Amino acid sequence: MAKQEARRRDQVDPQFTWDLAAMYKDQAAFEADYQKAEEKIADLAHYEGKLGQSSQMLAQALDAYFETLRVIENVYVYTSMLNDQDQTVSASQALNDRAGQLFAKFGQAVAYFDPELLAIPEEQLQAFIEENDRLGFYRHFLDDKARFRPHVLSSDQELLLAQASEANQTASKTFGLLSDADLKFPTIKDEDGHEVELTHSVYGKLLESSDRRVRRDNFKAYYSVYDQFKNTFASLITGQMKLHNYQAKVRHFDSARQAALFENNIPESVYDTLIEAVHSRLDLLHRFVALRKKLLKVDDLEMYDMYTPLLGEAPIKVTYDEAKAIVLEAVKPMGEDYVAIIEEAFRDRWIDLYENIGKRSGAYSSGSYDSKAYILMNWQDSINHLYTLIHELGHSVHSHYAKNNQEYAYGGYPIFLAEIASTTNENLLTYYLLDKYEDPEIRLFILNNFLDSAKGTVFRQTQFAEFEHFMHEEDAKGQPLTQDFLSEHYRALNAKYYGPEVNSDSEIALEWSRIPHFYYNYYVFQYATGFSAAAFFAKKIHSGDQEALERYKGFLKSGDSKYAVDTMKDAGLDMTQADYIQATLDLFEERLDEFESLLEKQ
Repeated sequence: MAKQEARRRDQVDPQFTWDLAAMYKDQAAFEADYQKAEEKIADLAHYEGKLGQSSQMLAQALDAYFETLRVIENVYVYTSMLNDQDQTVSASQALNDRAGQLFAKFGQAVAYFDPELLAIPEEQLQAFIEENDRLGFYRHFLDDKARFRPHVLSSDQELLLAQASEANQTASKTFGLLSDADLKFPTIKDEDGHEVELTHSVYGKLLESSDRRVRRDNFKAYYSVYDQFKNTFASLITGQMKLHNYQAKVRHFDSARQAALFENNIPESVYDTLIEAVHSRLDLLHRFVALRKKLLKVDDLEMYDMYTPLLGEAPIKVTYDEAKAIVLEAVKPMGEDYVAIIEEAFRDRWIDLYENIGKRSGAYSSGSYDSKAYILMNWQDSINHLYTLIHELGHSVHSHYAKNNQEYAYGGYPIFLAEIASTTNENLLTYYLLDKYEDPEIRLFILNNFLDSAKGTVFRQTQFAEFEHFMHEEDAKGQPLTQDFLSEHYRALNAKYYGPEVNSDSEIALEWSRIPHFYYNYYVFQYATGFSAAAFFAKKIHSGDQEALERYKGFLKSGDSKYAVDTMKDAGLDMTQADYIQATLDLFEERLDEFESLLEKQ
């Protein structure tokens, strides 16, 4: 099926849409589960004041807790995807809002849970676990809760914090509304001289233009709008930093970063090790940037020159049918069971493939414990979309393994591990394509794709992580985060990362103002650690290391049953050490060497 013009949802062939009827066959089935969720939320009050009465009561309360959450998750995931497939349908928007309210009700209903659980003396809790097999199953969950003992407040205080949860989202929600809905961007002339009104997606597309005048006009026009609101954005990000620092202080953490990483028991050394390792190899990024300047034949390299393709049009086009065949070949080193899951995804309508009017842009993997591991895409026939497809399938296979090997309580996985499975798939695809093609033109394109991915994920996300930590620390010191202060530091950091060949004395100093991830509370570093871990695993799997493969699958199956760092150690990777990051940067250097060598031969 070739590239299609955007159609209405009802014009899309059902075989290329996800099968949400497998979750709820009709509105009545959905409403029944919604009512069930509300009843279960109300029933949780039955356990208040009783958690420490007996091991049996505690086990019953934990079962009720997770049974309630499981129903809420089904309702929310369904309405979220229903809304994403066509955001012009007001009825779907309303259902999604109703589902979101369930989470707020749940949070308030269980506000007593953690304080009361941690009020049980440690010796008594351990005795409960020993005498009750069901609590033995919950041991990891209970041990994880016990870690928070110094950081959990009284029931009344926890209830107050829970009731403030919606108000605490004001800065991030306002940023989203301002950036995504209210900002109006200028028009510029495209390559053909036609007036084009900028949007976020149009901006990204025009940064890839081969016409430097278009790239420059696009960049300057886009940032001119952020420049108009830079003080507002500085105020919003200040509010978010203050929120994170306040919450950390209230819960008796030493810093916002400690509080954020404590959630998944990630040592702060993982964060520092990433930044230190990347700093030690910034010469590689400087070298890649210098090569870009040379190939583009410009006297002064600007940040708007960083995304235009170095090699022109892709030398190969990939239809969806071809993509499916390539994916199945690329993941063969993962074994027959892994391949069979992807075949099921293709066969049983896990994937909502093509764009339609009102559909959410981009791509993601989603689903609940009880549903298929669904994928949203907006497919076009290109090698980039091939990479997106195999990436999202990595997430979905991870979810499938976890759900089929763990009970609900441990059937998810921490975000710290999420990008590893998806990016391992991408790396396997790169190995497959490099093994398949000897044509220098195709190899150059594949190598460049890897180098750009590493640039954007390892180097760029580490830059973001460093700046995010800087903002939190400076706010904690009492430093006002004015737009001048933020822009000055961001400009200097950009110069440090990209080196002397690129001009950082430009509008790029305002990039901090448009990055939504800075509102996510120490999220971005996980892209860089995940990419590096994936490169580590993919190299071993591609080489045929069966022990490494089985340990990797053990990670996929483990879900949330262990702490993330321990899961990785079981899989053969110690993420507190820099070795895996350095190995990824070694691979970057190796592929940069080949890229330069092939260019010299042209």
